[in-house]
Amino acid sequence: MSLVNDPLLSRAQARLVAVGKLKPAEMIQEVYDAGQRHFGENYVQELVGKAPVLPGDIRWHFIGQLQSNKCKSLVQGVPNLWAVESVDSVKLANKLNAASEAHRDEPLGVYVQVNTSAEDQKGGVEPAEAAALAAHIRDECPHLRLVGLMTIGKLGSPAAVYFERLAETRAKVADTLGLDVTALELSMGMSSDFELAIEHGADNVRVGTTIFGTRPPKPGGGSAAAPTAGAAGGGAAAGAAAGAAAAAAPAAGTSP
Repeated sequence: MSLVNDPLLSRAQARLVAVGKLKPAEMIQEVYDAGQRHFGENYVQELVGKAPVLPGDIRWHFIGQLQSNKCKSLVQGVPNLWAVESVDSVKLANKLNAASEAHRDEPLGVYVQVNTSAEDQKGGVEPAEAAALAAHIRDECPHLRLVGLMTIGKLGSPAAVYFERLAETRAKVADTLGLDVTALELSMGMSSDFELAIEHGADNVRVGTTIFGTRPPKPGGGSAAAPTAGAAGGGAAAGAAAGAAAAAAPAAGTSP
């Protein structure tokens, strides 16, 4: 599927985050050259390796599970980090707040990750706990900026259930914090279901395979370093650029 001139993204004004996990910096550069600015990564080491060799106006989203002892490395190593979308504990929020205070001039955007599928192995707070964490970030973490809520649905299950659950959670969080629901974004939807996510009110969609193609296995199962150009294979970068014209064009009209 191509995102070129995708009318759904344009009409909904959803922000597109192009996820380059395990893809080389050269491919990200091609998508950037087509106009895309928001990019996502899952691994701290990989993002810290890529960010310095790519344009400084990229708005990076960290979307993977984050260990509290990696917060300083992430924030210090990626000055143009736009948001961390996987905050799921007070401890992690506090660590990010301290790192942001030490290494940034402006507050760091964060999303509260909500485990809408009740999977033990998945990160995120239970929906009932989201308001308390959101309130802590707003009230106790002056160097963080609460952007909204994020979720990852259960693979192989109807995604609409999880999208609806996140929207319901947002309504409760907004009510608890005395906010309009539009003050909190919904980050949900990936390559296989981003269109459905937009239909359910997503403000931020995270799309990787549709733009960059199938990913290689994570090397050695450890922390991923920035891959080399050869890891992507022959015409992969060209294909990524061809699919990126509207991966960028719709996003250009969305919120920064």
